[in-house]
Amino acid sequence: MPLNIDWQQILLHWMNLAILTGGLYFLLYKPVKQFMAKREEHYRQLDQQSAQRLEQAEQVRMQYEARLAGVEEEIHQARTKAQQAAQRSAEEELAQAQEQARQIVAKARAEAEHSKERVLKESQRELRKLAAEATRRLALQADPFDQFLDLAERGDGHEE
Repeated sequence: MPLNIDWQQILLHWMNLAILTGGLYFLLYKPVKQFMAKREEHYRQLDQQSAQRLEQAEQVRMQYEARLAGVEEEIHQARTKAQQAAQRSAEEELAQAQEQARQIVAKARAEAEHSKERVLKESQRELRKLAAEATRRLALQADPFDQFLDLAERGDGHEE
């Protein structure tokens, strides 16, 4: 043994190192590696699931936006229809009011005409009564012509 090297001791150390390395590999490294792989796979699946959910959420958001745009259009159309209906209603009310005004004016004219005719008839009746009364008074007086002449001689006339 030159240099005091024991080959048997070196060989035993190498075997001891190999057994220790193999044991550690099977007992620690391989299970930790599998655990890390499982954990990585688990997080990969979580990431995929979250990506899918995000995609689904985006699709739902797009659908709701499309629906919202459709609803806004429907609201606009409904508002337009309501405004048109209100305008038609207002026009109908105005037409009815104008018709009522025409009827009132026509009725007032008819009543005024009737009142005018009644006043005319009443005034004619009154004139007839007055004429009849004047005629009766003149007939009761002896001679109206003589009275006229007497009045004329007295100068009660307005002849100057």
